[in-house]
Amino acid sequence: MKIFLQYRQDLEQYTTRQLSYKHDPETWSIGQMLDHLIVVSHEYLDELPACIQAEKKDDSYKKTVFGEQLFQQGGFPPIKIQLPPELNAPPNNTNTREELENRLDELLSRMSTSEHLLSKATAEQKTHHGGFGWLNAREWYDLIDMHARHHLRQQAELEQFIHDDGV
Repeated sequence: MKIFLQYRQDLEQYTTRQLSYKHDPETWSIGQMLDHLIVVSHEYLDELPACIQAEKKDDSYKKTVFGEQLFQQGGFPPIKIQLPPELNAPPNNTNTREELENRLDELLSRMSTSEHLLSKATAEQKTHHGGFGWLNAREWYDLIDMHARHHLRQQAELEQFIHDDGV
């Protein structure tokens, strides 16, 4: 959750123009990156109650090779990951700073209130992630932090574009 507190604090430094600034048509804005993080984090949190309801899976319900590497390393490799076009709809680029602050506050609240669900699911109760394979509730929750940390590199790159482009 600390990473989202940092993103929340970082919001204070951006002007409205900087939040929505796109260096080029293929590059996200900082606002889009935050929208993506918030949306995906809620999707991952939705998996916690689903894991609790899931039947216990046997050892054949495994992670993918990339999923195994991700969890062994405790985070994403320092590379850009491009999703297939059908999974890569552009995030919202219209949120104001206040809207993003409120959405981050809602996410932080939901993360806090969802932590108790982790003790209600066993390691064998899993749901499927399209890229990482079968994950249990603890892994879904940990994935939120790993995903948010991964986007710190993107945030730094976007801030550099803002600086270099004089926005």
